[in-house]
Amino acid sequence: MMADPFEVRMRFTAQLQHLNASITSSQKAAHYALKYRDMDEDLHSCILEQLERNNMNNRANIMYFIEQFCEMATKENHTPYVRMIQRDILRVVDSVVPADGSGAANVKHVRRVLNGLQTKEILSAETIAEIDAALKERESHQAHLDLEAEEAPEGSVVPKSGTPRGSRRVDKRQIEQRIEEDRERNKRLRESMWTVSGDDGDEHGKFWDEASDIGEDDFINASEEFVERQKMVTAV
Repeated sequence: MMADPFEVRMRFTAQLQHLNASITSSQKAAHYALKYRDMDEDLHSCILEQLERNNMNNRANIMYFIEQFCEMATKENHTPYVRMIQRDILRVVDSVVPADGSGAANVKHVRRVLNGLQTKEILSAETIAEIDAALKERESHQAHLDLEAEEAPEGSVVPKSGTPRGSRRVDKRQIEQRIEEDRERNKRLRESMWTVSGDDGDEHGKFWDEASDIGEDDFINASEEFVERQKMVTAV
């Protein structure tokens, strides 16, 4: 009996919405998509839709899923999924790190995944360089907006291009979830280092240095913003 396309789409969408930092959740979703590879274009559209509709934590999780998914699709020799990711990678990055600066905390995660995709020869060095240039521009733009907001007199109206730090919509639960997921990913990285032989130690040490700065410090500002926003609400 043929699977109902609508049901397959709904189940896959639910899996994407509930992704977390564990490899198991990504593998489960990837296995499901590969099981219904005859619907590859439709399921690929689900990935793009969820990247555009969910919060920034979920978008980061989907970004990590994409790396796992491409690796599994390559091993199972189902290249259409990989080709579609290659085709839409700029759209993917734009969703995970929007130009408005709302996904600034995701920049390091995107770079980590892109490096993984390049190592697996799924993305070319040229593509990575192009995307990294765009990411640097967004980091610079966001830093400028943050400085502009900090220097604005209390009670003043900040131009539309910037948002006062205390008024950003920060969800405490999302901050805590993100910190916990980063801990889980960093834990896996530390565990993987112990399996590396001494000959590869320097290379993996460099990798860890690049990745290990992803943690609670990235979310201290967000946490402070949440506290400031709560104080403003109480004052009103």
